[in-house]
Amino acid sequence: MSYNYLPLDRKWLHFEQVKHLLDFDQLVSITFDAHERILACREFLDKKMEEKDALFYGINTGFGFLQNVKIDNAQIEQLQYNLLTSHACGMGEEVPRDIVKLMLMLKIKSLSYGHSGVQIDTVKRLMEMYNQDVLPVIYTQGSLGASGDLAPLSHLSLPLIGLGEVYHNGEKKAAKDVLNNLGWEPIHLKSKEGLALINGTQFMSAYGMYCLKKSEHLIRMADLICALSFDAFDCITEPLQEQIHRIRPHKGQMGTARIIKAYLENSEIGAQKKQQVQDPYSFRCVPQVHGATKDVFGNVLNVFLTEINSVTDNPNVFPEEDLIVSGGNFHGQPLALHLDFLSIAMSELANISERRVYQLISGQRNLPLFLVKDAGLNSGFMIPQYTAAGIVSENKQLCTPASVDSISSSNNQEDHVSMGANAATKCLRVVNNVEKILAIELLSAAQAIDFRRPLKSSPVIEKLVTAFRERVSFNEKDRVLHDDMMEAVAFIRAYEV
Repeated sequence: MSYNYLPLDRKWLHFEQVKHLLDFDQLVSITFDAHERILACREFLDKKMEEKDALFYGINTGFGFLQNVKIDNAQIEQLQYNLLTSHACGMGEEVPRDIVKLMLMLKIKSLSYGHSGVQIDTVKRLMEMYNQDVLPVIYTQGSLGASGDLAPLSHLSLPLIGLGEVYHNGEKKAAKDVLNNLGWEPIHLKSKEGLALINGTQFMSAYGMYCLKKSEHLIRMADLICALSFDAFDCITEPLQEQIHRIRPHKGQMGTARIIKAYLENSEIGAQKKQQVQDPYSFRCVPQVHGATKDVFGNVLNVFLTEINSVTDNPNVFPEEDLIVSGGNFHGQPLALHLDFLSIAMSELANISERRVYQLISGQRNLPLFLVKDAGLNSGFMIPQYTAAGIVSENKQLCTPASVDSISSSNNQEDHVSMGANAATKCLRVVNNVEKILAIELLSAAQAIDFRRPLKSSPVIEKLVTAFRERVSFNEKDRVLHDDMMEAVAFIRAYEV
């Protein structure tokens, strides 16, 4: 396939395509089919607006509780302008760049179906913003995840009308200045366009897809780092035998046992006679724990792929059926529940990883206490485990579900909300924390394996250790371990499993 651009239309958008978009810095473009569908939908809506006394929610009425207030046709553009400005109420930290890019792409994708009534110039401008690196400044707080991601998507849309701030070529600037420099006129929004832009789940969806992308890599790294810890702690490989998992055949469990067993194949350390009969659960039960996370990952991915291949604004326009229907496709409940589920599942990778770190520094299995020579004079790897424990505890707090909450809004018109935006932002915090804890395990296990020399682990594990040692050397005596820990984080991000 070509890596030049990502085509957007009614065709199914796959996970690999979303990953390639970011990894290969692709551009985006709607297809001819999408172009024609957008034109046809807009033409249908314009004709509907000519009907006398026609009343369509958000098209020629107010919004939310103000749904019954009719707006004169001469005020339609002002209505859309007011909608974007009044709803741009975001606060908190700025949304990361890659997630803003995903939000833009997913908004274009949703509009490309031809059920939203936008004009083609609006979609083209969104594409130009993406392709020319004009990325809106969006904030993490403000969405209830039910009327669509109203506040974040309002900030996404402000530059269309010459308002708000953007990053252009890495610099934060006023949107109006960037539009002037690029020779772009602000878009004059037509009926329904403001609502089509800010109704939708693209904030939650973008966070979810980004978290899934990162989680997929961390799940693979968790298996590989765990295999390193297996030999570092001189573990028995019997719990990885296929017969055990055949009689409890969860897909993730069976796959994990097979993967880690393959990673450890031809290990000199593994071939040694063991003194112990069993190992602690943090080693023995890895197939069951890592495997359960993988099964959740697959479930969450399916939900999010359905979502990003959907139309999620309101009302929905069906030109072929002569229908304009108001519904609730903007409600983020499927995303909220599964973002919470992904947070819980990923946090378990960190929980069990921290326990392996604790075992490695405990002075067992002929390893020195705290994995350092002259323990006492040197504290060695005592405190990285403290850090891991603190981060694990933070994850437990973050994994309190956001989706069980709801607060009524819009004068009780929007009386049940998903809180999926909160689930989204804290899911990313959890995933980033998992990365840090796996980095601490990698650092600790690499230190421990060097105390097994001259015995070697498997070729796969030795390749990992050799690559890691190019960035972080063996710890002979106490030094500032923060630097090593951050190098380990960077290594995990870059390492190809």
